Amino acid sequence: MSIGNSPEDDRTFPADDRDSIGRALQQARIAAGLTVEEVSASTRVRIPIVHAIEEDDFSRCGGDVYARGHIRTLARAVGLDPATLIEQYDAEHGGRPAPTPAAPLFEAERIRPEPRRPNWTAAMVAAIVAVVGFVGFTMFNGNEAPKGTAVADGGPAPAPEKASSAAKPKPVKPAPKPTESAIAAVPQDKVTVKLSAIDDKSWISAKAHDGKLLFDGLLLKGESKTFQDDERVDLVLGNAGAIELYVNGKKLDDKFESGQVERLSYTKGDPEAG
Repeated sequence: MSIGNSPEDDRTFPADDRDSIGRALQQARIAAGLTVEEVSASTRVRIPIVHAIEEDDFSRCGGDVYARGHIRTLARAVGLDPATLIEQYDAEHGGRPAPTPAAPLFEAERIRPEPRRPNWTAAMVAAIVAVVGFVGFTMFNGNEAPKGTAVADGGPAPAPEKASSAAKPKPVKPAPKPTESAIAAVPQDKVTVKLSAIDDKSWISAKAHDGKLLFDGLLLKGESKTFQDDERVDLVLGNAGAIELYVNGKKLDDKFESGQVERLSYTKGDPEAG
């Protein structure tokens, strides 16, 4: 019996020794000497989600958009190239969906002024005031003839006196339009941050200046949250592209991408991203 390679040893196998996404992140974290708790503290990604991603379980991320954002954030924290891992995730999970122009369309629709309707109530009030003034003016002139005198038929009629200013109809002032500054008025001695999920949901975290957690959870599409503090509000946005920001009564026009994770800080006065 000769000892050698059997025919089965000559078979070829696909050469794909690339680690999974979770294992690559885990090995890089261990190589960097970091614990899961340290990575969670630096990235604001919760510990259970870090564990799940390292086990290649992306179901706790809340969808492909959030999964890409978490992978990108964790890769940067442990020194890996996020683009390579995102490309691997897209290949394994069906690819990145095509972006939609939902946010620009919404902005255009939201700022379009509504057509003004006729103010029939004001017109009716003005007409009633005019009729009452005319009747009062007529009655006042009818009683002006002096006692003991008579006007001959066909004679010149006495000149009417000027109508009293009280009988003149007062113009109806249109109701003032609410301005954006009046709607967004906030206390000047506090920092006030309002978040609104415009066209998608987003995970958000908000903390006060002393580290107190104000909110940590999912903001669904159409929902809003407002936070206040005496000095500073720190934010983490899991899907910054879906969030509309008002800081101290002023709307910010920051253009964030869908799925982009942002860490922001705001203080009193004119808003500036930290």
